[in-house]
Amino acid sequence: MSSLALEPISVIIQPKITTAKRHPDLQSTNLSLLRLCNHLQEAQQIHAQMIKSSQITDPYSAGRMSEFYALSCSGTLHDAEKILVSLHQPPIFIYNIIMRGQLISQTPLNAIKLYHQSLINSIDPDHFTFTFALKACTHLRELGIGRQLHSHVVKLGFCSSAHILNKLIHLYAVAAGRMDDARKVFDTSPEPDAVAWNSMLEGYAHNRDGGSLHDFFHRMKQRDVVSWNTVVAFYVETASHLGALGQGKWVHAYINRHGVELDENLSSALINMYSKCGCIEGAIHVFEAKKWKKVDNWNAMIAGFTSNVHSLKAIKLFSEMLAAGVHPNEISFACVLNACSHGGLVEEGKEYFRMMAVVYGLKPDIGHYGCMVDLFSRAGFFDEVEKMIQQMPMEPDIVMWKALVGACRIYRKFELGEKAGYRLIKAAPEDHAGYILLSNIYAMKHDWHGVHRVRKMMLERGVRKVPGCSSIELDGVSYEFIAGNATHGNKRELYEMLEEMGNRLRLAGYEPDITQVLLDIEEEEVKESSLSQHSEKLAIAFGLVSTSPGTVIRVVKNLRVCGDCHSAIKLLSKIYGRDIIVRDSNRFHCFSNGFCSCGDYW
Repeated sequence: MSSLALEPISVIIQPKITTAKRHPDLQSTNLSLLRLCNHLQEAQQIHAQMIKSSQITDPYSAGRMSEFYALSCSGTLHDAEKILVSLHQPPIFIYNIIMRGQLISQTPLNAIKLYHQSLINSIDPDHFTFTFALKACTHLRELGIGRQLHSHVVKLGFCSSAHILNKLIHLYAVAAGRMDDARKVFDTSPEPDAVAWNSMLEGYAHNRDGGSLHDFFHRMKQRDVVSWNTVVAFYVETASHLGALGQGKWVHAYINRHGVELDENLSSALINMYSKCGCIEGAIHVFEAKKWKKVDNWNAMIAGFTSNVHSLKAIKLFSEMLAAGVHPNEISFACVLNACSHGGLVEEGKEYFRMMAVVYGLKPDIGHYGCMVDLFSRAGFFDEVEKMIQQMPMEPDIVMWKALVGACRIYRKFELGEKAGYRLIKAAPEDHAGYILLSNIYAMKHDWHGVHRVRKMMLERGVRKVPGCSSIELDGVSYEFIAGNATHGNKRELYEMLEEMGNRLRLAGYEPDITQVLLDIEEEEVKESSLSQHSEKLAIAFGLVSTSPGTVIRVVKNLRVCGDCHSAIKLLSKIYGRDIIVRDSNRFHCFSNGFCSCGDYW
């Protein structure tokens, strides 16, 4: 069906349960008890009662049981899959429940396999099935399978479903970059809704097609699809995602010229845009210009300070919000806990976590626990990490395991890092990050057999590493660079600048940190060459040759900046007298005169 193998998911085959006489009162009692369940063991006891009374053969009861296992924080997909295979002819809604759970648990390939299994079992899909399957394809960026799903949609007559058409547009436009295909689907939709228009806008933005983006932007306004504020807010969010400050400033000027009212959503979007583009002054200007601020505006500004490495300012603003009588919500506490984590403020983070439940009666969710695990991990408080994980009412998610593995790498806790790495891979077997983090642990202790073992596991499971990619915006145009591949501008001039940068770095006392080259390479020169062509260094070199002296260089990277690049960029900011702002997958790094705003804590 594509380069991906689509065998049905592997589950433990249970004996088919035969239908027996069911007791309505007992059924109702079991379902009522299931709704009250908070723990896996309780649900498993109810499941056992359902099996004993044959209630599990009732589709509705089986569906509710599958729903607990697949969708609740306390359930396991494995138990949901066992229910599925125990049924003689499971209804499609049980397949849909499990596919949804697989998407939530970030295992989209399993959702695709389950869809394929339903076809093998001659179970007719419904519009939910296609919606989940297409969403899985989008996560995987799997165009081949997506096209086959598209043909199934047409064959089975689901082309009138707005939800399915929107998923197809999003797949083609955003995940695959096939704007011609996306436009064909868009044009077949009798009444494209706001989601379809937004997917087209996002696709043109991702493909750097400014002309078509502006065309659709104005067409959307003329068609009056949604409120003008919503259109503008989405456009601003697109600029935020791309780190395109020029585009964001253009739309802000457009807002001012046309007298568009800055409501809560639009002002928050502008604050986010300026923050995510590394222009915190612009975010502050928008925030302070709004006289009546709602909690979302405060949250956006607190998050902006945090992402731009101003943790103390974020905490101060949180206190000002409370003093202003604004009641914080769950997002407010996630923002301030994140600020504590990035700032290494352990005691403050513990107090805010306590305050959330005790003072404001807000129940921490997995995101708040994740902030605490990240806080303790970054600070090297591994006993506190273990205690927090044991006390949580839910299983750790992949964000927590990533934080722990990353901290083990920084603090050289290789044994714990190895264990956490395998837990991460088990939790998200299709996410390349787990394999790379575990491979890094092995490489740092020069265990090349371990490295090859992990790489072999990736190969066997069809997991692909996302290449490092950095972009830089000049005159409203974004240029992208992939590690080891300079394709923009004058290639010769770019590599001459890279060589000049290397020479001036060495004169300033820089020594490449070849431990950051996590491959079994013996030659020192090859390792140094590999480091010199990381994508962020290519983007900075392009910025140096393409802009006048003193211009701020702004770079957006899709992965975490490595330690060697971080050290090199600090020196480059001093050597060339440039402020260099790098937004990586974790945070902003504002390099100036040989220092970084993160204080080497990232």
